[in-house]
Amino acid sequence: MSFEAWTIFALFWLVFVTTPGPNAVNCISNGMSLPFARAMVGVLAILTQACAFLVLSALGVTALIATSPTAFFVAKLIGAGFLIYLGIRGWINASKPAPSEVRPARQVYLHALAVATINPKSVAGYLAAFSQFVQPDVPIWGQMTVIMPTALALTALSYTGFTLLGAIMGRAALGAVFNTTVRRVMAVCFVAYGVLLGASGTPQTGGAR
Repeated sequence: MSFEAWTIFALFWLVFVTTPGPNAVNCISNGMSLPFARAMVGVLAILTQACAFLVLSALGVTALIATSPTAFFVAKLIGAGFLIYLGIRGWINASKPAPSEVRPARQVYLHALAVATINPKSVAGYLAAFSQFVQPDVPIWGQMTVIMPTALALTALSYTGFTLLGAIMGRAALGAVFNTTVRRVMAVCFVAYGVLLGASGTPQTGGAR
């Protein structure tokens, strides 16, 4: 991969991972409600999903999923339903005191992994990266030695930033009214993402997120 191609890819990926979405909302929520070190487990889950999707994209598996209407439709409905469920649950629990016990790291990890994985819009982003920036005349795994470190580093920086933002907001949310309001905003975001996801079309291999 040439330096010019790498620069364009890096800029695309920066926009891709800094555009607020379900992962960002989940990181902010974790930062608000968990100790920072425990909240960072959610970032680790996102990086796990990113590694898996990058490899699958290189192998062409996500392209197969995106071009299968039935597979995409099922994945879209599952993802939309899960996000709407998280939003409704968050709205109901917003006025309740935050639980005193800290969620175990395994639960934080699996929850974040589910949010990151079931969103079919992620497929569109990875497909866009591979269809627009991977050079077909160069061995793919040679290019992956550049693509993966770049993508993972930018992903880690972005979602660490969202988690830190949540931690700062959590410390500022000393009043019960403000805390409830912020938690309900997060809940509405999850519902909105779920509705938009359910109404979205099949991602195109040549388009960006």
